[in-house]
Amino acid sequence: LYQLTQGRTGEAGQWGMRYFHPTPPLLCRRSPAPFTAKASALALACALALGGCATEPGTGTPAAQPPAAPAAPAVPPPAEAVPAAPAAADGHEEGFVQWRNAFAAQALAEGIRPDTVRNVLAQAQWQPRVIELDRSQPEFTRTPWAYLDSAVSPLRVSQGLAKLEQHSTPLQAAAERYGVPASVVTAIWGIESNYGSNFGTFKTVDALATLAYEGRRHDWARSQLLAALRIIDRGDIAAEAMIGSWAGAMGHTQFIPTVFQAYAVDADGDGRRDIWGSIPDVAASTAHFLVREGWVPGETWGTEVQLPPGFDHARAELSVRQNTAQWAAEGVRAMDGNALPDLASASILAPAGARGPAFLVGKNFRTILRYNNSTNYALAVALLSQRLSGGPGVVAEWPRDLQPLSREQTRQLQAALNAKGFDTGTPDGVLGPATRAGLRKYQQSQGLVADGYPTLELLRSLAPAGTNP
Repeated sequence: LYQLTQGRTGEAGQWGMRYFHPTPPLLCRRSPAPFTAKASALALACALALGGCATEPGTGTPAAQPPAAPAAPAVPPPAEAVPAAPAAADGHEEGFVQWRNAFAAQALAEGIRPDTVRNVLAQAQWQPRVIELDRSQPEFTRTPWAYLDSAVSPLRVSQGLAKLEQHSTPLQAAAERYGVPASVVTAIWGIESNYGSNFGTFKTVDALATLAYEGRRHDWARSQLLAALRIIDRGDIAAEAMIGSWAGAMGHTQFIPTVFQAYAVDADGDGRRDIWGSIPDVAASTAHFLVREGWVPGETWGTEVQLPPGFDHARAELSVRQNTAQWAAEGVRAMDGNALPDLASASILAPAGARGPAFLVGKNFRTILRYNNSTNYALAVALLSQRLSGGPGVVAEWPRDLQPLSREQTRQLQAALNAKGFDTGTPDGVLGPATRAGLRKYQQSQGLVADGYPTLELLRSLAPAGTNP
């Protein structure tokens, strides 16, 4: 799963499963053969000429048909099948049209119907705003508490409770069918699209075609564009109604096209898998994804805990796992005084370091990470679902006096750690496991609590004399 940005402007939450490639979706029977420019133009001309003959006049969209059983896993189209985008900044409109014509030939070879190529792909529009968003990077990393303040706000909780009541029948039906609590599905819904009020404003085909032509991940975007065309081919949604984020995530719970193909469910029995307008389909599809990705029915995501004095914070990583009894034997206690939940493979998380709250999390927390590989995101879903089930919010105080580091300051921290022999990998301004490991080793060398949490104080202690980071 690839990360693009931290979140949407003005909303907590992230575009769900933006660049997640699920294991099951087998999208095509064979890899396309490369096309010459002449063959591409000829194939497109045939598509445009014959597209109107694909259906009888006046019949409208054909009835939805199940996709043919694939014989081989889908792979991104080979690079030589479609010309690369021009390097020059000028002429994007003309270059996009040329690329679109060449890609139309590939779409035909992949089995996309000629009328879909003619009426949908050939009408795709270049969207410069998509490229701007794709290339943008947030200056500061959001702290866990800033993220959660927005993602699990009192308003989002109250709206979620109202949605649970309003749509109790389809949400409970999905819970009974898949074993995923309605509160969890509703929490994902709330964070992904604010309960359907913010799908995004881009036509999915336009956004993906733009990214496929000029974005940072051409091959990924091309595979998603083909999947989007197949969804339209099948009759699940009309092209003009396929609306989503700039990154191609769609509908109430922001499925990307390949995830839609693998997990979307027609729960209301109308013959279409509709994650834009059918709450039964939305609830069932979201629960289906989670259970297929490892959700354990009847098991909680985890709980907030109190750590014992002297706890080794270097062990507060998802990669360190043991059962609840072992953590309890080390002195880990639930914040509410009750027994810890019975989790066979549990980890300790301290997202704000030693001064902030700590959580015991199990397999279902890791399953939420399959939806969006961000600890902040998974914690937001978990805590929002807990509030929607009548449970408490976070009890321990966050260290709100700590300032977040900018990306440049994080790069400086990484470079300074590397210079002192505490390897963090290539400085990139992104805090990951390698940076935390290097920072912990430095903290240990200084007799500090080795929680791996970056602070301005640590950066200043590492900075060369005479500099002011």
